[in-house]
Amino acid sequence: MRFLAHRLLLFVAALFGVSVLVFVALRILPGDVAAVMAGTAATPDRIAALRTQFGLDRPLITQYLDWVGGLLHGDLGTSALTGRAVVAQVGQRASLTFPLIILSLFIALLIGLPLGCASVLANGRRMRGFLHVLAIVGGAVPALWSGLLLILLFSRGTGLIGIFPSQGFPSEGWHNPGRALSSLVLPAVATGIVAGAGIMRYTRAAVGDVMDGGAIDMAMACGMTRTQAVLRVGLRLATPQLVSVAGLTFAQMITGVMVVESLFALPGLGALLIGDVGNRDLIAVQSELFLLAAFFLLLGLVIDLIHRALDPRLKAADATGTDAGDGTTGSAASKGGE
Repeated sequence: MRFLAHRLLLFVAALFGVSVLVFVALRILPGDVAAVMAGTAATPDRIAALRTQFGLDRPLITQYLDWVGGLLHGDLGTSALTGRAVVAQVGQRASLTFPLIILSLFIALLIGLPLGCASVLANGRRMRGFLHVLAIVGGAVPALWSGLLLILLFSRGTGLIGIFPSQGFPSEGWHNPGRALSSLVLPAVATGIVAGAGIMRYTRAAVGDVMDGGAIDMAMACGMTRTQAVLRVGLRLATPQLVSVAGLTFAQMITGVMVVESLFALPGLGALLIGDVGNRDLIAVQSELFLLAAFFLLLGLVIDLIHRALDPRLKAADATGTDAGDGTTGSAASKGGE
């Protein structure tokens, strides 16, 4: 309970810091926020009307407290461009972006975990070298380039093998699950390949650390083959580190899919944020940036709690005042980045 209370206090403090940072960042832009939103051809009356409409003529501390008060009540403000509530716009776009991220992460795990274990189990020098090069090349390929290649190969109309749609999302959304899911396959694969290469490297490093610790030798002494020991014992002991890596990969994909959404003309959160920035809808941008930052922080909190639940060494570290387990995680992370 003490650990949970400490993490929650840090989470709340971080949210406060992010809210102040986002609020101040948009207020220190050159010129008046209302003038920026109104555009270069706006009349003074239009600028004054916008300033009054969004409360920009009030003191900054009052604006901040009103905005935070709205956030606490689920009110993210109103878009100056569409007149719709920002929370409704974000919810509609998130129904596309988050399924895309989840599907991309599933593909990344489907690629990274087996190939990472294969890298550990490979006996031949050539096979190890091939898998090592594959991980480097896969991580170096930009998602934009892989997406273009997938369009040329598998898109309907222009691809060599026309299987999946390459542009847009069904107007009926998830009311037609088959069409909706098929429109996300190519962007999910484009993102998942890059993320899968990273998971592959971290899996190889994490399982390799377990092998260096002697757990695999003990399992083999009990009658398991080397492959059985790696898959049943090594992978299980490396699970806490891999959960952390998967969580961080999920967080990174939130920004990574923005490029892919633009390439495949998907109306997701990335397109919403880019459109609001381009159209100077700064009030909406303010709440959207805060929501993205809050999600990053929440995901970090959840990963921390899951990691602690899966790794009993962290509980023992608190009891003894030591930092057990960090050395293993740090070693795996450093090896994974190589």
